[in-house]
Amino acid sequence: MSDDLGHPATDVSALPTLLDDLDLANNLQAEISATITLLPPALLDQPPPVDGQPAEIRGWFDNAVLAVIPAHDGTLETARVAAQAYARHAKADNTRRAYRAGVRAWCDWCHRHALPCLPADSRDVVAFLAAERGRGLSVTTVELRRAAIRYLHFIAGCPVPTAEAQVAETVSGMRRHAADQGEVPAKKLAATADLLRDILKVMPDDLAGLRDRALLLLGFAGALRRAELAAVEVKHLEARERGLRLTLPRSKGERTGRVVTVAIPYGRTELCPVRAIRRWQQAAGITDGALFRRIWLPPSSGDGPPPSPRVGTDAIDPGTVGRIIKKRATAAGFDGELFGGHSLKRGALTTGMDQGVHPTRLKQLGRHKSYAVLDEYLQFGDPFEGHPLAGVL
Repeated sequence: MSDDLGHPATDVSALPTLLDDLDLANNLQAEISATITLLPPALLDQPPPVDGQPAEIRGWFDNAVLAVIPAHDGTLETARVAAQAYARHAKADNTRRAYRAGVRAWCDWCHRHALPCLPADSRDVVAFLAAERGRGLSVTTVELRRAAIRYLHFIAGCPVPTAEAQVAETVSGMRRHAADQGEVPAKKLAATADLLRDILKVMPDDLAGLRDRALLLLGFAGALRRAELAAVEVKHLEARERGLRLTLPRSKGERTGRVVTVAIPYGRTELCPVRAIRRWQQAAGITDGALFRRIWLPPSSGDGPPPSPRVGTDAIDPGTVGRIIKKRATAAGFDGELFGGHSLKRGALTTGMDQGVHPTRLKQLGRHKSYAVLDEYLQFGDPFEGHPLAGVL
């Protein structure tokens, strides 16, 4: 079934959508390091197919990373399997999907060249990484492939070939070569308050328009990631005197698993997120469940007026959030390809910076662990404006 923008439903295993995720790139090195330090040795319900065929290894890894929690039955074996499954859930969903895609690519490559997948030789690993880079993948993607191979070997209890010095040297050389070639990660344009006003001006007040307006304004006011926006449910919004209190059951910036609360204030302009959310809820008749849902057109019978759009029960996916932002920016006369899922978060933080908000408060709004990550989200304007040495030189 296609979504309300005419695109097919998002394939959760599609790696390219993950590579646009700035947080995935920013936190990649931490994920790679955590692979070995956070997880205990594997206790799987099926033994790892060491020296097995690529298809067998690929299937085993998919099942292991999916990490289905077994029903409690009081037995020791089930408790051990459940413990291992919980350990898998320490990884974010996006990371686990990326690892599955990386292992699939690795197994397919080994099958084509008649090489062992598990355990692997470090010479084969660097050849695979070079081949992936050679066919046009970014260095970030290659590093993610490396992390996937590392994780495969770790949970299978095999020596980790990616720890060899030649692997690190190969990837380091790729980074330097990419920099020499002028490759820089593409950043999406920040949807600042001024740009957001222009986008909202041309949005209609139909069902899709009301939903998308609420989505854009909530994402901007809360500096939310696309996955966070897609996962919002009515029960996560608590009315307060000065706005809404949004509870995020899961947030990429909070790796301990604790819930995160975000203040969504009332506004006095057309950018007020609270009123936009209420208008959307009233028009769509949403009182519980997913806040941002798919909108679809029933089949036309050919007689009489065209059918009216209907609001579904399922939440939109993170990919649809990005497509909505692109579509609405394009309708307002902007180049939609410059916008994406991170545009709202970047826009909120950049607007705050332009308003002179202290970096500590910006870091709090963005829910970042470090100022280095915060800098990646800020879109700086004229570097001469407010120069620290203005009036001194």
